[in-house]
This record gives sequence, structure tokens and C-alpha cells, in this order.
Amino acid sequence: MTLAWIPDGGEVLIQGASRGIGLEFVRQCLQAPQVGTVWATCRRPEAASALQGLAEGSGGRLRVLPLDVTDEASIEAAAATVQQAGGRLHLLVNAAGLLHDRQRGIRPEKRLEEVSAEALTELFRVNAIGPLLVARAFLPCLRHGEPAVWAAISARVGSIADNRKGGWYSYRASKAALNQLVRTLAVELERRAPRVTCAALHPGTTDTDLSAPFQAWVPAEQLFAPERTVRQLLAVIDGLRPADSGGLFSWDGQPIPY
Repeated sequence: MTLAWIPDGGEVLIQGASRGIGLEFVRQCLQAPQVGTVWATCRRPEAASALQGLAEGSGGRLRVLPLDVTDEASIEAAAATVQQAGGRLHLLVNAAGLLHDRQRGIRPEKRLEEVSAEALTELFRVNAIGPLLVARAFLPCLRHGEPAVWAAISARVGSIADNRKGGWYSYRASKAALNQLVRTLAVELERRAPRVTCAALHPGTTDTDLSAPFQAWVPAEQLFAPERTVRQLLAVIDGLRPADSGGLFSWDGQPIPY
């Protein structure tokens, strides 16, 4: 069973839990018998039917909160609720991410002429700035003297060293920014909260709404179901050590150069 390092009654928070990888993280964390409360956040809990269904069958272990990573006040409000409940988080996973939005005309850029300030700004807000604001707000819940992990879903395409195909300016840059923020956070927490390990995680191409428009070019054996992706990422999290803090790791546990 994964998460065996979390003590009995330890708590978990999944940010961006309404669907895809985040929702599957909630499912699998609920299956860990030693985990107490699982906190799940998303922009509109009332519209997250799958998440609400898990909550109804959780016997009170799953608590759902509104949190929009582009709304600083909502982040602070969610953190205040967890703190007031005495929440001691042993694992916090940032799973919300943005690659495309048809309604707003946001899509991965193939050429420089397709770059827009709107897309760059929005992807940075969701993919990079939001997770760091979550870290700031929830740090008091992670600083309890026991081992804890703060993780963010990143992407291999955010690696500058690995960029050989170009394109996808906004997504690549926002994930590269996230990786740098994770590294910088790890340096600070080594002094302030040395038992908190920070990591950026590359999940591989997963069968979710985020990757759906691009799956035609992905070999079947390289397209993971959310269940497999989360199982693999939890195994990576289980294997993290303090010396790994600040790193970017692939779904198979291999480090990826920034």
C-alpha cells in the first residue's frame, strides 16, 4: 500500500480535485487506511458530481472546499478552514493545470505568431503562480515536525534542457516557471521546515480532458489511464527523500533535468 509513511490519521489535501488526475488522487488516498481526512479543493464543488459522490461514500473522511488558484482570497479562505479544523497535512498535491481553453481561444502555440499575452498570463496564473500561493497559504499545516510532501504536477515539456521540438510557448514557459518555483521553495524550506519535501512531478501523457485533443499522436502504450498515472506518482512520492527536495521527477521515478 502506498503512503505507508503517513502516520495513522494523517491528512492529505488535493488541489484541483474535480476531475482527471486530481480526482484519481482523491480516490486512491481514500483507499489508504491510515489516512484520516482527505481535503479536496476545486473551483466549483457544487458542479463536481464525481467528487461529491466520493464524499457521500467516504463516511466523512472526504471534505470538499472551494479553491480557485487564480483567486488569492479563495486560497486563503480554504487554508483558514483547514487550519481551524486542526488540519496537519502530510501530503499536499497541486493537480490543477491549464493547457487549452476553447471558449477563450487558448491553445498550444505552434508558431510565434500565435503567442498572446492573454494565454501567457492565464497559464502562468494557473500553472505556476497558483501552486506557489497554495504553498504560502498552507505552509502552517505542513510544518508539524513529521515528514510531509508538497508536490506539484509539472510536465517534461517544462524542462529547458529537454526542449528540442519548440512550440507550446505558454505551457512550456509556465511549467518551467513552476519548476523554478519548486526549487526555490525547497531551498527556503530546507531552513524553515526541513521535514517538508517539495517536488515537481511529470505524470506522463494521461487520458484526461487536458490531453484529449492531442492523443491521436500518442502511442497507445504511452497513454496512461488516470488510475495508472496516480498509482505511479504515489510510488514516486513514497520514494522521495529530503535530498530529493526541489527536483523534477518523471512518473517512473527518474529525475528530469530542469
